[in-house]
Amino acid sequence: MEKNFTVSTGRKTISRITLIALFAALTAAGTFIAIPLPFSPVPVVLQNLFAVLAGLTLGPLGGSLAVGLYLLAGALGAPVFAGASGGITRFLGPTGGFLAGYLLAALIAGLIAGRPRTGKRTPAWRIILAVTLAFLSVYIPGLLRLKQLMNLGWAEVAAAGFLPFLIGDTIKGIVAVSIAPRLRRIIAELL
Repeated sequence: MEKNFTVSTGRKTISRITLIALFAALTAAGTFIAIPLPFSPVPVVLQNLFAVLAGLTLGPLGGSLAVGLYLLAGALGAPVFAGASGGITRFLGPTGGFLAGYLLAALIAGLIAGRPRTGKRTPAWRIILAVTLAFLSVYIPGLLRLKQLMNLGWAEVAAAGFLPFLIGDTIKGIVAVSIAPRLRRIIAELL
């Protein structure tokens, strides 16, 4: 009996590590869809979608670890940030706050949705709330950093770093809400 428990626990640990690495890789892969905007230093990206999905599916700790791994890879120079760039200096630039916001988004999505559990279905309202607040949380450090660096008023900051992204983030939010329940069921069975 003890041997089966150890094997089962070992498999779950390997599965958890693999899923964390997978979501870090998916977040990094989001860099290949980056649309620059002529009026903003912030491009349209998919990384925020994967950061939110990491929190929704892996819970607050696993999701935060996945996004933290992605950010660490980028800080060490891997070309995983928008525009296939990397390096610690990206955190000091106009998009640095948004990068930090990805970590906050994964944490918030995970805290609100909770860790997926076998046989327990998360209510739709909770997934919707988690996705909405997670996407909005990306903007908190992002807009603060943009304002600080560019010395703009709040209306200009909103025009450059918030309003142009609402439609895209709403679409990404709908995608996240749509696929999260199925992903959560699959991951609950693995873990």
